[in-house]
Amino acid sequence: MTQQSPDHVAFSPRRVGAMVLRHWYLLSSSWPRVLDLIYWPAVQMLMWGFLQQYVSQNSGFFMKAAGTFIGAVMLWDILFRGQLGFSISFLEEMYARNLGNLMMSPLRPAEFVAALMIQSMIRLAIGMVPVSLLAIAFFGFNLWGLGLALAVFFLNLLLTSWAIGILVAGILLRHGLGAENMAWSFMFLFLPLTCVYYPVDVLPGWLQVFAWMLPPTYVFEGMRALIVEHVFRADLMIQSFGLNAVWFAGGVMGFLLFLRSARREGTLLQGGD
Repeated sequence: MTQQSPDHVAFSPRRVGAMVLRHWYLLSSSWPRVLDLIYWPAVQMLMWGFLQQYVSQNSGFFMKAAGTFIGAVMLWDILFRGQLGFSISFLEEMYARNLGNLMMSPLRPAEFVAALMIQSMIRLAIGMVPVSLLAIAFFGFNLWGLGLALAVFFLNLLLTSWAIGILVAGILLRHGLGAENMAWSFMFLFLPLTCVYYPVDVLPGWLQVFAWMLPPTYVFEGMRALIVEHVFRADLMIQSFGLNAVWFAGGVMGFLLFLRSARREGTLLQGGD
């Protein structure tokens, strides 16, 4: 029985690690990149935190619901920054015109995507950990105090962000940097419908149908139930996981279809506008 060459292993953690290490060196050698990961979440957290302080001092409801604004904006940043971290790492390869080299190497698409997912978590941690500590220092809001619920919220939001990130990566593969704005703006299409800052029943009835088709909607509803009513809605989280499985599978299928199209049309080596 012949021994299989390492280059032909179906999935190689070493190749994934090499890609993660490449992006880590790129990130750690550039302080503007690191600063950008912290700057925008911090600005948003401070802006909404001060707004919440003002409203809570002038409204009985918001006194009861203290933390809903700042909690919502921090969970939204997990969703948005998770997708952006994935997409930016992919764009770095396009900027360096390295995609063609990667696709001709032993690196498999599944390994490439796995490396981008790990890099997404690294970028997210760099941005959100300092901001969560600022929220405690400025407003006494402890995101970590949500305990196990935070882990479930985090995982659901991360799965959605990766599903969107994988789909956007496929679009970029097929259409090049001319579609770069998709990486920055795609997630904002979901902002009104995921009900980040208000409950689902605020929406018109026909829009609520679409809102409940989005996994993050269940997370933000669960966050409000936990902060306002002190109830962990496990039913909402299970439904979110189920929808995330569908969304993630759809994102992977879309990526593979765009990759096949890019190879057929020869756009992998171009990557321009």
